[in-house]
Amino acid sequence: MSATLFLHLGQDTIVKQDDIIGIFDLDNCSSSHITRAFLTHSEGCGNVQGVADELPKSFVITGIGGDSTVYLSQLSTTTLQKRSSAVGFEG
Repeated sequence: MSATLFLHLGQDTIVKQDDIIGIFDLDNCSSSHITRAFLTHSEGCGNVQGVADELPKSFVITGIGGDSTVYLSQLSTTTLQKRSSAVGFEG
């Protein structure tokens, strides 16, 4: 039986690492019209959750079976990657 690993995204938000589809830098990725359209669509569907009081630096997409959630985090992708690597996540 394998252990379930979690990633703390900020504030009180924790997600299962197995559910993570990707971790993205908001500044770099939001310059793409495709990414902006995806984020706008996700927000319109109510699938975006802010987990930061400050301006978000990254977004994390989770989901299983086509039901995805986008988390906006004040933590950088580097910080999130270090946190995930510390508990065995290779992303």
